[in-house]
Amino acid sequence: MCGITGFVGKGEALPFLMQGLNKLEYRGYDSAGVTLVDDNGLYTFKSKGRLCHLEDLLKGKSHPQKTGIGHTRWATHGIPSNLNSHPHTNAKNTISIVHNGIIENYQAIKKELIRQGYPFVSQTDSEVIVHLIDYYDRGNLFEALQKAVRYLEGSFALCVVSVQDPDTIYVAKKESPMIIGHCASGSFCASDIPAVLEYTKDILSLEDGQIAVLKADEIQVYDFQGELQKQKWMHIPYDLQAAQKGDYDTFMEKEIHEQPYVLSETLRGRVDNDVRMDELKELNINWEKLERVYFLACGTALNAASYAQDLFRQWVPACPSFALAASEFRYGNYYLNSDTLCIFVSQSGETADTLAALQLAKEKQAKTLSIVNVLGSSLARKSDCTLYTCAGPEIAVASTKAYTTQLVLLVCLMIALSEKLGRQPKDVSKLIEDLQRIPEITKAMLAQQEIVKDYAQCLKDQKDAYFIGRRLDYFSVVEGALKLKEVSYVHADAYIAGELKHGPIALIDKGTVVIALATQEEVASKTISNIEETIARGANVILITTQHQDTHAFQKVLRIPDVHPALAAIPAAILLQLFAYYGAVLKGCDVDKPRNLAKSVTVE
Repeated sequence: MCGITGFVGKGEALPFLMQGLNKLEYRGYDSAGVTLVDDNGLYTFKSKGRLCHLEDLLKGKSHPQKTGIGHTRWATHGIPSNLNSHPHTNAKNTISIVHNGIIENYQAIKKELIRQGYPFVSQTDSEVIVHLIDYYDRGNLFEALQKAVRYLEGSFALCVVSVQDPDTIYVAKKESPMIIGHCASGSFCASDIPAVLEYTKDILSLEDGQIAVLKADEIQVYDFQGELQKQKWMHIPYDLQAAQKGDYDTFMEKEIHEQPYVLSETLRGRVDNDVRMDELKELNINWEKLERVYFLACGTALNAASYAQDLFRQWVPACPSFALAASEFRYGNYYLNSDTLCIFVSQSGETADTLAALQLAKEKQAKTLSIVNVLGSSLARKSDCTLYTCAGPEIAVASTKAYTTQLVLLVCLMIALSEKLGRQPKDVSKLIEDLQRIPEITKAMLAQQEIVKDYAQCLKDQKDAYFIGRRLDYFSVVEGALKLKEVSYVHADAYIAGELKHGPIALIDKGTVVIALATQEEVASKTISNIEETIARGANVILITTQHQDTHAFQKVLRIPDVHPALAAIPAAILLQLFAYYGAVLKGCDVDKPRNLAKSVTVE
């Protein structure tokens, strides 16, 4: 969740640290801080709140130090405050650390360290790390870090600097992301790729159980036992502009408008007269023996996975399939064996719960396939087979373009899986033809933004909104409700339209905002009847439907182009994203950095 930067080089460290934290602030913005180090000591600056408060603290002062570490925090243990901010230092102010993750056994470690006389000034789990390193330090910080990490249970990405080694950063990783980079000016590390794009496009993703030693001209990687490791570098095909707003006011707005392009890139080479999924050969699976398929994800990715699971269930009804929250999967005693396929969906590829579900699946010899946006992420490296969306860097906390690229890639995958299993979707030729039209269809949806902006005015004085739909539309309204609550703080619930009369309709009163989808022809008339029930009770309804649906009873209507019903979720998603965006702007919310949220959930 938190964002980390580190730099050791030939020039000042602070510029890299601050530009990196700026690009990582989507990972947490409860507080921010840096430690700079030279032969004379540690210099730590930190502040509660957004990064701008730290920038004010640093203004007007000289910071010539060539080594430093930085942190932007999403609070897990301890309230947002200056004392709970990172970096944390030891009592002698000779060692400083930043940490992303959760130390699950910190209470036991803290109790013993207090018994040993160590003072604690924060409520965080992270502070135990710096004192534990200090406890083991006998003049060799690398050995002290080795001993300390063996006692840490949970997840961590750590950067450590000290007065005794002012030209070195020590980096350790277990279950939290950390990348390493190098250029002519020095060596550096960060939690995510956008932080390093200004300096390099060649990165090394640190593996679990590794320690990197960074010097200005050298990088060495060891395992926790001290054995030198081979380094696996990769080139990232992003450019710096991809991680900047450009002419847009917010990243969310930019990323919504990038969807025609990124959808085209995701489909490139995948769809012609058929769907091409050559990567499936890597699964080494006997399709005739396939017993079940699990779709596992969290948040928005779970909504995409649930949509795909419903398609798979329709197209391959004989093969049991389940869409489950990865956070629940480990605890549900689900049946897994070598004839099970587990499909994982994640934008970052670093979601802690999804990685834990992957580990369980691999322990049970299940086949694993991941759909990921970030090259070289943990999920991609550990899965048997990986399919990449081509959304590029997604900076806004609320996912938009990652979600729609997940949808199109999942539809392609479901077509390929159904064919592997001797089945075929209904109207498959039409489906493949319309897949190729999706970029143009999304452009048509973006052209309706002014109408959506006008409809969003209905949220001005509202604290609640309700989303309804049937069949595949239900998964779309779940995502639409999530998007609205994420960025506008409007309490938004999604319901199966047919379930309204079984309780939720009691919430409908005069002026209540209802967003309804009716894009699935076989149930559209029934959905329309359910919507009319809300109008009879005074609801202010916005209807998203097809070109041919009769809408004479509705005042606010948005129509999607003619498209195969299996793809209707994609144009609908664009409209729902715009609705959430304009609703949030109307209410004066920070759409890129919603309160209490962070982009990459790397803790459980």
